[in-house]
Parts: sequence; C-alpha cells; structure tokens
Amino acid sequence: MTTNQEHATATLEITGMHCASCAAFVEDALSQTRGVKRAAVNLASEKATVEFLPSVVNVAHLATAVENAGYGARQLKHDENHAAQAEATEARKLAEYTALKRRFGVAAAFAAVIMPLSMTMLVPSAEHFIHQTIGMQALNFILLALTLPVLLYSGREFYISAYNTFLHRTANMDTLIAIGTGAAFAYSVVATVMPALFEQHGIRAEVYYDTTATIIALILLGKVLEARAKGQTSAAIKKLIGLQAKTARVLVGGEEREIPIEEVHVDNVVVVRPGEKIATDGEILEGTSSVDESMLTGESLPVEKTSGGAVFGGTVNKTGRFTFRATKVGADTALAQIVRLVEEAQGSKAPIQRLADKISSVFVPTVVVISILTFVVWFNVMPADTRLPFALVNFVSVLIIACPCALGLATPTAIMVGTGKGAEHGILIRNAESLEKAHQITVVVVDKTGTITKGEPMVTDFVLLDSAMNTTMTREAAIQYAASLEHHSEHPLASAIVDYAAAQKVDAAFTVHDFLAVEGKGATGVVAGVNVIIGNTKLMEQQNITMNAQATSAAVQLLAEAKTTMFVAVKGAIVAVIGVADTVRDTSREAVQAMQARGIEVVMLTGDNRQTAEAIAAQVGIKRIFSDVLPQDKTNIVKQLQSEGKTVAMVGDGINDAPALAQADVGIAIGAGTDIAMEAASVTLMRSDVRDVVRAIDLSRRTMANIKQNLFFAFVYNVLGIPLAAGLLYPFTGWLLSPMIAAAAMAMSSVSVLTNALRLKTVKI
Repeated sequence: MTTNQEHATATLEITGMHCASCAAFVEDALSQTRGVKRAAVNLASEKATVEFLPSVVNVAHLATAVENAGYGARQLKHDENHAAQAEATEARKLAEYTALKRRFGVAAAFAAVIMPLSMTMLVPSAEHFIHQTIGMQALNFILLALTLPVLLYSGREFYISAYNTFLHRTANMDTLIAIGTGAAFAYSVVATVMPALFEQHGIRAEVYYDTTATIIALILLGKVLEARAKGQTSAAIKKLIGLQAKTARVLVGGEEREIPIEEVHVDNVVVVRPGEKIATDGEILEGTSSVDESMLTGESLPVEKTSGGAVFGGTVNKTGRFTFRATKVGADTALAQIVRLVEEAQGSKAPIQRLADKISSVFVPTVVVISILTFVVWFNVMPADTRLPFALVNFVSVLIIACPCALGLATPTAIMVGTGKGAEHGILIRNAESLEKAHQITVVVVDKTGTITKGEPMVTDFVLLDSAMNTTMTREAAIQYAASLEHHSEHPLASAIVDYAAAQKVDAAFTVHDFLAVEGKGATGVVAGVNVIIGNTKLMEQQNITMNAQATSAAVQLLAEAKTTMFVAVKGAIVAVIGVADTVRDTSREAVQAMQARGIEVVMLTGDNRQTAEAIAAQVGIKRIFSDVLPQDKTNIVKQLQSEGKTVAMVGDGINDAPALAQADVGIAIGAGTDIAMEAASVTLMRSDVRDVVRAIDLSRRTMANIKQNLFFAFVYNVLGIPLAAGLLYPFTGWLLSPMIAAAAMAMSSVSVLTNALRLKTVKI
C-alpha cells in the first residue's frame, strides 16, 4: 500500500446504534479494517463517513465489518436521487418510530397495572386482603405473568443487543439496561418460585416486577422523545432535499414533454412556466423572468434573469416563461452539491468530541465494575434481613442511571443543527472541524478584488472638459463617441464604459471603422466619420494629442482617489476624462466594523499599488494592508500571520486564492467565486456578501457554546448521578435513588441535551 494511491470516501447508514459506545465500536470496527484511512461515526445522524483505498477494500467489505460488530450498514450513494434515498430512509425511520411507540405503549399499559398491584404490600389493609384472598405468592405469579410481555416484547431489543455485544466482547447502553432489569427480574422470579430460599435466611421474599416494567417503560419513553427530537435536528437536510423538482418539461421535436427529473440529460432544452420549480442547473436560451434563489443564497429578493443567465435546480420561477439548456444534472447540480456538503458536515466529527469518545470507550465497563462493587459493599455492610434487596436495588440504580446516551448526543446534535442553520442562510460548512475552528478566529484576511470590492470595474466619473464645451460637444455626445468605440473592444474597462452609457440611456449606435485595440494603452477608430481615441497618457503621447491643464488636473484628482484614468480625444483634442474603479461593496464597511467589534483583526490583500490599496482600505476601515501582492505571495502572508500565533481565516473568490484558502485555518470562499476556490475552502458563502463571514463566525461561536453546555450537562449528570445511585450519601442523609427515578432521569437527560441543541434553530445570525 503506497501513499500515492487514490482515496475514496463512502457514506454508510448505520442501524442498531443506541449510545456513544455503539458509535465508538462501529468506528473502531471500520478503522481497524485493512485499507481504511479514516472513519468517523455520527450517532445523531446514524451515519459513518469512511475514507479508504479502493484497491485494498470496497464498500461491501466495510458493510461486513460493521455487521460483524453487531450493527447494520447500507451505503448512501451521492450519485443517486437524493429525494428517493431520503424517502427510503424516512420510511425506515418512520417504521422504527412506529414500532418504538407501540413497544412503549405496551410497556406503559402493563406497568400501569403492575405498579399499583406491587404497592399493595405498602398498605397494611390491602396486604391483609391479599393474604386472605389469593395469597402473596399468587399475587407474585400474577405480577410475573404481567411482566413477561414487557420483557419479551417491549424490552426484547435491549436483551438481543446486549447478547450480541457480549458475543463481540463489547458493551453498550443496552448492556447496562439488560443487566439491571434482568437482575431485578431474575431476583423476583426466584423470590416468586422459591420464597423459602429467602425466608430460611430471615430475608423477606420481595419482588421487583414493578421496577423491571417501569424502567423499561421509562427508557422507551425517553427513546420516543429522543427519536422525535433527532428528527428535528435533520430538518435542514429534509428541507433541502424537498426543494428538488420531481419532473421537468423538456422540448422534444418542438413539443413539450413532462419527464421524471432522473431522465433529464445535459443539453436538454427545458421549459419553465411562472410559479414552477426549475428542474436542474442551466443557461437561459430565451425569455426573461425573476427567480427566487433564497434556497441557495438565503436572500429573499428575486433575481432578474435574461438570456445567457444561469439558473439553478430547486429555485422557483416567479414571473416570466423561459427556456434553458441543462448544463448540470443529478449529483452535479448546485442543490445536490449543497445537500452533499451539509450531509458530510453533519456526519463529520468535531475535535471537541474526542474527549467524549475517549470516555465512552471505557464508560460502560467502568460502570459495570462500579455497580458490582456497589452490590458487594452494601451486601456486606447491611443487616442480613435487608442486605440482598438493598444491594440489588443500588446495583440496578447504578446501571440504569449511567447509560451514556446524553454523552454521545451532546456534540453531533449541535453540529447537525448548526450546519443546517448555516445552510438555510447560504453558509455551507464543509465539516465539523471547520465549524469548531471558526469560533477561534483572531484575524480575517480578505482579498480586495471580488471580496471587499465588487470585482467589476465601473465608471465612477465622466468629466467633460471646458474645451469640449467650447466646441459645442455635449456630454451625451462625448459618451456616445466613447461607448460606440469601446463597444468593439473586449477589455473589462471598455465594458465598463459601454455599461455606463446604457445606465445613462445613451445609445452607442454610431458606426465604427478602422477600430484598433492598442495593448496596454487603449483603442482608436473612426466613429461616425470622426477620429476618436480613448486611452491612457501613453496612448495620447503616441497619437500626439496635447494634454491640457484641465485634463491633467482632473486626472491627478482621480488618481488620488485610486481610480484608473482614461482620456477621450475627438478630432485630435481631449474632450473628457473618465475615472474607472472597482467599487466597494455596499456591505463591506459594515462587515469590517462587525468583525472588529468582535475583537477580530481584518487584513486586506491586493495586487494593486499602495495608493489604491490605502484608498480602498480607508473606505471600509481596514488598518493593515498588504499591497502589490502576487498570487503566489498570498499563501506566505497567511503563513506569516499564523507564525504570529494567530488563527487565520482567509476570504477569497478566485482561482489564485485557492492555495491561501487551503493554507488558512479556515478558508472562506465567496459564492460568486470559482469552483476551485470553493473546493479549497472550509466554508462557502452562497452570497457575495462579506457580512456572511461575520454570520459564519457567530454561528460557530453559538454552536460551540451549545456543545459545551451539552457536554457539561452530560458529564455533571453522570458525575452526580452515579454516586447518588450507589448510595454514597445514604450513611449521612438517608438518601437513596430508586431505579425507576434513575430510569426517568436517564431518559430525560438525553431529551434535555437534544432540546438544548434544538435551541440553535431559533438563534439569529
């Protein structure tokens, strides 16, 4: 096996996991499989993400490894229909949830009868009545008969799971439940069938059928509530998958034909009517409309679309009818890739979870040892007539209250809700590690072009000189000459002038002859029979155009404002000076101030000269800048900041930003950027809004705070609960913990962790 072999990644749906120990066992089974480089198992999402060498091991072998560990596995394929996969998974979980509710209903119904019958021994008159009528032993047999359905039906899964883990020499939550309830039941059966065995030693033959039945009912209640809450944590994925269109209206031979979305191919021509979902990604061929893209960007305002514009599957056509050519289908669409990113993020493991994993790996065996010690100690120190029941009750209480469900759910549930919340706001987080790192950011490095600025040159000034007005040249005519000439150029600055004319409603329709683009200087041509020259000072000198004082003064002022300057000469005389600049985004200053208010330093990188960089930085309030930066230097600057002990986030949008994005502790790609930049980034912002950088950091901070709360509750619960259940306070306070109360507390601990994680859905970012 060589290090240059190509890796593959598979996602497995895991069934049969009930606690953190289960997830740890599955992860160990996968990690120890030959050819597996890395495996991460998420209890909350019930998924395993496995990175492996296809030349050594395949997915079937991975599934077998999971099954050999006592659990079920099924591969989830990203190139399949997400909606179909989601429906299959949803159907399975619904069936499991229905069966779980039925098991709880049976346990609760029998426990409701067993409990009052068991309590008769606490009421002298009721106990006397039982003695006089059927006898206590007959009552115990009745309780045994009522308890058997609870064990054999409602609690069956606990015992089967415990048996399987025993065969695989492991232990999990079900092991604790099975041992605890099984011990109470076995003790009760012996006391029912052979009461003399106890009575000859002066011990009253008490039974604990109520304890067995009630514990199983309460644990199942907790599982029902837990399953409901876990369903809510994955609501974001369900919502995203639900956005996918089921059918598409395709033009075939000039006729519209409605076909399933799976049958749409690249280059198919698709028709979209007002109010319909757009079936897949494509490019508009004919028609105009406004499209609701909030599912991608979180932006509520519709986006105007015209011929040549890009559309995305799952977005909603609001007004006009149009046709488009499908450019991406299936797993290649933007929506499918978003779903994949969110699924991978929700299935990944945050570094903070390592502590919980280490504890859970030894937790169950440790609890079993503590419960045995509890039994032995109390059996030896209590009086002979009460020692066996007393030791048994504490033994069962320790086993039941220590179930590590809450510990296993603390981190993954918060990660699932946090990444889902981000996706709803157009913030795609690649994995849990990125989400955790984001809250530690101390410096944000932003690339100027396309991030702080719009990345597109715009005409900001069109100064008509007095010399032009003296020759009766109007402003409109000067713009028309300039735009007509530049209409024949492909240079970005030429496009800015043409766009400016359109915005000023000036028709650039003059005929042009002898057009010539002069590289690095400008363009010349004959416009409507008149010689027109547009360019920089070098072109003016080359064409022997005199630079008058007013033109020079206007140029100096525009250059001081960090604007590119061009001169317009008509009939051999300069008539106007044009200022072009890459303008600052409307939201950039607000975003920079928000980051600074959170104690985060903002640094700007640009390939522009120092004067231009300082002018842009001043507009948005950035104090530290790196100017004249070559693309290959960006990575070194990130390394320099990291060497200063800072946690660095890099924000960029271009191909030349990709190495720096990968080098940064957290790489953040602006959504309008390239696929390469997004692939290198830890976080992708679907909108070109720098304020979303702040939102991503805030989301990370809130999620990490939520995880720490969950872990605190889970740890404190076990730290306080186990000593109380073991009876350590009994000699001083007389306090004991009933196994039934322990079961209720254990069930509610998981529910409380899930409920706390779900609070993230309500926070504003």
